[in-house]
Amino acid sequence: MTDVTAPRSLRGQLARFVLVGSFAAMVDFGSYQALLAFGTWVHLAKAISFVLGTTTAYLFNRRWTFRSDGGVARFAGFVTLYGTTFVVNVGVNALALHLLPAGRWEITAAWVCAQGTATVINFVVLRTAVFRR
Repeated sequence: MTDVTAPRSLRGQLARFVLVGSFAAMVDFGSYQALLAFGTWVHLAKAISFVLGTTTAYLFNRRWTFRSDGGVARFAGFVTLYGTTFVVNVGVNALALHLLPAGRWEITAAWVCAQGTATVINFVVLRTAVFRR
C-alpha cells in the first residue's frame, strides 16, 4: 500500500501537473471561446475564463498532484499566487493581442502566450511554496 503522505517525486508531480493543467486549460480556453461567442468584452472573457480554469486546476492539483489537505495557510498561498498569475495572464494576453497582427489565430496565439507564462509560474510556486512538505 502506498503512503499517501509521502512526498511525490518531481517527475511524478510534473506529469500530474501537466495532466491537470491540460484539463484546466480546456476549461479556460473553452469558456474563453464561449464567452467571446456571446459577445463578451475580450479582457473580461479572459479574466472569467482564467478564474474558471484556475479553480479547476487548484482543486485537482491540491488533492491529486500535490496530495494536500489544503488548510488556511495553503489556501492563502494559492490566493496570493493566483492573484499574481491572474494579473500576469490577463496582462500577457492583452499585450499579445496588441502586438500580434490581426488575423485568424490572433486570439488563440495570445491565449497560448498567456497560458504558457502563467503555467510556468504556477508550477514553480505551487511546488516550492504552496504545497511543499
